[in-house]
Amino acid sequence: MSLADRPPPDPAKLLATWMEWERGETPPGRVMADLKTGGMREVLEDLVRTGWKAPAPEASG
Repeated sequence: MSLADRPPPDPAKLLATWMEWERGETPPGRVMADLKTGGMREVLEDLVRTGWKAPAPEASG
């Protein structure tokens, strides 16, 4: 399947994949493959292109 044939990236699905890894449910190699085929690169490229900045951390208590 070429890049043009893939559906657009789904950030919620990419996050779910990441969270599976954090919980130890999926090995790192599988996670990387799923993130790659799921469009993580495109999501990151779009964030860079649009100038997205992470919000400042909130001050605690």
